[in-house]
This record gives sequence, structure tokens and C-alpha cells, in this order.
Amino acid sequence: MKPQIAIIDYGMGNLRSVEKALQRVGAEAGVIDSPEAAAGAKGLVLPGVGAFGQAMERLSEAGFDQLVKEWVTADRPFLGICLGLQLLFTESEEFGPVRGLNLVPGRVVRFRGPQYERQGDSPGLKVPHMGWNRLKVVRDHPVVNGISEDAMAYFVHSYYCVPDGADWTTVVTDHGMEFTSAVSRGNVFASQFHPEKSGDVGLQMLTNFVHLVDAPA
Repeated sequence: MKPQIAIIDYGMGNLRSVEKALQRVGAEAGVIDSPEAAAGAKGLVLPGVGAFGQAMERLSEAGFDQLVKEWVTADRPFLGICLGLQLLFTESEEFGPVRGLNLVPGRVVRFRGPQYERQGDSPGLKVPHMGWNRLKVVRDHPVVNGISEDAMAYFVHSYYCVPDGADWTTVVTDHGMEFTSAVSRGNVFASQFHPEKSGDVGLQMLTNFVHLVDAPA
């Protein structure tokens, strides 16, 4: 049986934890290893950990880059996680610049550590940003429905996203500076944090995403 929510396997993500978390909230979710396997799916998930450039190469080699572009452009239910958020952007400075999918105008840049304190950054800023941190919802979206003001989520990353404009930013987080930790538009949502590792808060978001997928077209 083909999954209702297809999780892209391009060799750059902890796929099973995402799959299990979605199944835990009642989704018919499964991992796919080709764009053709997404046929019949109503939702698409792009997870990912690792280097931006390598991820783009693997997406392109498998044809997943076109699948994601077509899916997001068509405003079909889509969830990006961690590197899966960053890949949506125009480019990343990681070993680059490296061109991204260019679905969200903006850049992916590195957190600046203590050597940049003289420029006004937070003293002792730890890179990578790892562990639990607070979410501040700044714009409504179905995936963040019911998320409280004191909600915490799990992060692990050294690079963060800088959209060209504020119209995509949905959640922000403070790590020595306020940065965009989730973006959304229409049926598209992507987060820097890992919902599948974020306890009840993450499960609530995944439940909300499943409801988005199940909503009448």
C-alpha cells in the first residue's frame, strides 16, 4: 500500500524516527526512494541532516528536487525538517555559496561564535545550537495551532535561515540572536527544529500536519 504521507529518502535523514512519529499520531506514512513512489500521496515530508551541498546533489541525482519544487509550487501539504527547511532557500554559505531549491527567497548562514563578540553578537554563543529551546509563534498557521507560548522544541544545527522578507517567517527562536526557526505559506510548513524529537509539542505539530493532509482539497 502506498503511503498517504511520503517521506523522502535521499540518504540524508533520520527517516525512521520521522516515520514512527507520524504513524504514532495516526498517519499512513512511509519512506519513498523515488519520485514515482510519491504517486497517490497527499502529503510530502523532506527531512535531513548533514551538509547542504551534498544534500542538493543527492536530491538532484534522484529527481527529488523537481518533485519538491512541483509539490511546493502547487501548494500541496508539505513538511520540511531541519536540513529539509534549509534546502528550500535560495542558497547556503555552507562550503559555498551553494544553490538551493529557491522556493523560499533568502540565504542559509552560519551562527557566529565568540570570535564575533566584538561585532555585537551574544558572548559565548555555542555552535552548533543543540538541545531544547523556546518557540515564539509570530504568525498563524495550521501546523502551529494549539502551540503554547512556553513551547520548547529540540534543535541541532550550525546554520540558520534568513528569509529575504518577513512574510514566510512563522516561528522564531533566540540563540544569542532571534532567528527564523519555521516558515510557512499555504499548505507548506518547514521547521529548523525536529518535531519528531520534541515530545508532546512536536507530536501536536505532526498531528496538525496530518489534519492538513486530510483536509478536503
